[in-house]
Amino acid sequence: MSTPPAGTTKKRLFSRNDYLAPLPIPTGENPADVLNTIWRKNDVFVDIGIYSIGSAVMVIWPMVILFALMYYITPDPIMMWGATIIVGIPIFYVILGLFREVPLPVRFNRQRREVCVPQADGEYWIVPWESVTAAATQHSSVSQGGRATMGMLFIGFENPDPLAKDDNKHYSLGFGCGGGTTAMALWECMRSYMEIGPDAVPDSRVGVAPYEETQIGSIITDLCKGNLLGVFWGLFCITILGTYLAEKLQNLKLSHPPSLTNPAIIEWSKPLPPEQWAKRSPELEAAIAQREAQLLST
Repeated sequence: MSTPPAGTTKKRLFSRNDYLAPLPIPTGENPADVLNTIWRKNDVFVDIGIYSIGSAVMVIWPMVILFALMYYITPDPIMMWGATIIVGIPIFYVILGLFREVPLPVRFNRQRREVCVPQADGEYWIVPWESVTAAATQHSSVSQGGRATMGMLFIGFENPDPLAKDDNKHYSLGFGCGGGTTAMALWECMRSYMEIGPDAVPDSRVGVAPYEETQIGSIITDLCKGNLLGVFWGLFCITILGTYLAEKLQNLKLSHPPSLTNPAIIEWSKPLPPEQWAKRSPELEAAIAQREAQLLST
């Protein structure tokens, strides 16, 4: 698929598209794993997953609280049934997701400068890093309630098999992170890992956290320190944003995130001697130098 050059931004009245790769040049944003997509990170590879049941809970929970408050103020049966339909459907899909296996992550190997993309049928694609496409999309709508903005980060991969069928030539990941600078910051988790190194991106926050880093543990810690603002913020997150339930469901499904177990991929994931590491292409070197100069001048 042909895409505009990386660094291109197309704006319309209610939409914006930022094209980030290829080639994977700096966005100017700092890496931020806003959706806990980093499942595993070491000096050789980073595993990126798109299973984020916690974020789904944090979208649904405030709606439940809002409709409950509205029904308490105005106990209208019609409104109750309408709210049940609005929040019931996404709740059903969340529950359904709890009984499904967590999809395998996509693995970015910085030493080989390749990406392993697992498929549902057990097949694996090994895709050159510099061929990966990435774009951030953002769309806005205006209603009586005001302006609402939604966006996604899309990352695309091309099947390296030239004989692949038309329905098996492309694969993409979609991250509901809001688009714009947030999507760029999420993309930087992958780009910075591949182009700078593992220390340039956050560590994985997937799995069971130490008690002091949990929702309840952090509130108790703030209370012991006399940090009342932290206590009130923690209680707000638990009651209004549903972070406690989101944390527990994420622990349930991602306490031990799935890994790639194919013997060929395990071998592919082993470290290489530094002299065997793949290098950037001259085209990417030139594009990164030009982009860094642009960022310095702004």
